[in-house]
Formats: sequence, C-alpha cells, structure tokens
Amino acid sequence: MPGPLKGVKILDFSALLPGPFATMMMADLGAEVLKVEAPGRPDMVRFIPPFDRGESACHHALNRNKRSIAIDLKHPEGPGIVGRLVKTYDVLLEQFRPGVMERLGIGYETLCAENERLIYCSLTGYGQTGPYRDRAGHDMNYLSMAGLMSFCGRPKTGPVPQGVQIADIGCGSYNAVVGILAAVICRDRTGEGQHVDISMTDGAIGWSTFHAARYLVGGEIPGPETEYLNGGSFYDYYRTRDGRYMSVGSIEPKFFAALCAGIGREDLVDKVPMEHKGGEAWREIKEAIAAAFEEKSQAEWIEIFAGLDACVEPVLTLEEMTRHPHTAAREMVVNVPGPDGAAQRQIGSPFKFSATEAEYRHQGVKLGEHTDECLAEAGFTKEEIRRLRDDGVFG
Repeated sequence: MPGPLKGVKILDFSALLPGPFATMMMADLGAEVLKVEAPGRPDMVRFIPPFDRGESACHHALNRNKRSIAIDLKHPEGPGIVGRLVKTYDVLLEQFRPGVMERLGIGYETLCAENERLIYCSLTGYGQTGPYRDRAGHDMNYLSMAGLMSFCGRPKTGPVPQGVQIADIGCGSYNAVVGILAAVICRDRTGEGQHVDISMTDGAIGWSTFHAARYLVGGEIPGPETEYLNGGSFYDYYRTRDGRYMSVGSIEPKFFAALCAGIGREDLVDKVPMEHKGGEAWREIKEAIAAAFEEKSQAEWIEIFAGLDACVEPVLTLEEMTRHPHTAAREMVVNVPGPDGAAQRQIGSPFKFSATEAEYRHQGVKLGEHTDECLAEAGFTKEEIRRLRDDGVFG
C-alpha cells in the first residue's frame, strides 16, 4: 500500500539539516518532495565527506526520495517560476531568515494569492517575530537560550557540547513535520492553507516542561546534577573496567532492586533517600554504584543485565548500534538504491504503520536533475523551458 502521505506535494527551499531532515521524513512516508536549489550556491551538505559517486553521503541520505530543480531565485524570472510551480503544490517549507523570501518576491502573502490552499512553513532559529528574529544561531545557541543547558552537564565543568543536533532535529525538524501535518488536517476541514511559524528555540523551551512547571509555580531553579534525571540521583552513566560506559536508568523501586542485584550491592536497596535530588546520601549511592561498575568490563555487564529487567544498557558506538539485533529487527539501517543500481546504507524511518510502510526509492540526486521534468508537469512548454535555460535561470 502507498505511504500515508502519498499525494502530498512539497516544495523544499531548505538547506543543511533541519528542513531537509523534515522533508526527508515526509518523503519516506510517500510525499512528493521537490528540492529547490540555487544553481550557483548549492546546499553545503553536498560537500560533506565521505563521498559516493562524487557527492556527499550526507546529501544522499538527507535528500533521498526527493527530486531536484535548479532555479536562480535572484534572476528576474525566478519568482515567476515559483509562482507557477506553487499552484500545483500543497506545502512549501523554507529556512531563510525572516524577510528573505519576501525580498525574493516569493513570501507567504504573494504565494498564497496564487494558491489559497498552500501551507507555507517557515523554519528558523528564533521565529518570525520578536527581537531575535533576525539573529543568526546554531543548535547550541537555541538550547542555551531555552535555558536547557543551565541544568545539563556537571557542576565543575558546566554544560558540554551535545554530539547530536537536539534543537535542529528534535525541536526543528519534528516540530515542522507536526505543524505541517496539523495544517494539512485543518485544510481538509476548512479548505484554506496557512503560515506555520516554527522556531527551534520555542521548541527547545517546550522541552523544559518538568523543570519549567516547577519554576513557574514554585520558583525552583534547577542546576547541573541537582535533579533526579540530570545526575542528581544515581540516574547516570558509569565507567566500566575497560573504559566503556553503562547507562543506568533504574529509578523505579523494582528496577533499582534489580540493579542492586546485578552489581551485587543488595544492601543499597534500603538506603535510597526520601528526597529526590542531590544530597550526601545520593552521592554515597552513586559512588558505590560507580565502584561496582569499575570491577567488570562492559561485555561482562551486558551479559549480566541481559537477563535482568533493570533499565541498564550499554553505551554503544555507532558501529555497534548498526550491528545490534534490535536495530536489525526494527529495520533502522536500510539499503537505498542509487542511479547506478549500487545501494548505500542509510538510517531508516522511525515511523512504523500497520497498513503502510516507509519507502526508500532512491538516494539524493544531482542538483537540478529534474528541472525540465518538473517544469513540464507544472505546465511549462518546451519552448519556455528552453528560453529560460538560455537566459541562465537554471544556472
């Protein structure tokens, strides 16, 4: 059965990570995504090693299942082409700073006049309004402005750079997908599209739900290693004899009892303090758990906890993750075909449905590979396409 988003057509004006990841998720679910790129200023993701067939593996992964059209948006004819294209599309996603699309002549008001059903999603760091709307930023800036990094990390060393782009993907890509699909449902009911304003900082603020609620009502301000889930209890990572790590999330009593049994410290079960954060009692428990984990290798601990329901798991490398039987069972590493028939291994879709499934039709394509094809579908004649090409609109 076709993917659940089959029939939804998306124009993708985004670059780098947040927007392309969002449209990739929707493309995997059957949406028809057309990536719009400037011929003289292609997406930097195309140039991140390693390379396959002369292009980046990152580009191939982020832009799988998408087609590509090259348009010089600063060319006098560029905005007119977008205006004609948008008549046949459901969604437009852009990732420029506020005002850029308007200056190019393809802002929301202009394009919704061409297609009143258009859902126009703007994905930015700080949103379309507010004093920071025009400010540049990156993932760690958004997490910092949201207050999250003030209670992440260690008291002596402070916050640490995260190994993945939390705000970009968790607060940007996923919120963009949710916002777009909510607008699609609304349009099905009302017949009208709308502008969706997604701020990665707003999204990160939303992730502080537990801590923010306690501050807003009780004035409690969290700090690093002062809370139950940020290292203030035994919920933490522990080094093993061979320099690897185990994650311990055994916060419920039954799981804590299983943890204590696994490390041979049943005496700790009755020593858990009533307060749920910080304090000398917690430090003593953490030190005892840490000392126990130092006595065996990670492989030995994996074997011990394999049969225990204790919320204790190893910190895997990416290589180990890709070879893990659970990863295989969930089909989270897939083979995606390229134009020459050679497959490239990529991370699969996290969405699982009972009646439909994700499709991996092809890897990312060459810049502008489908320009003529997509313009023809939008009603451009061969003569118009030839003239526009001769005028340099496509690079």
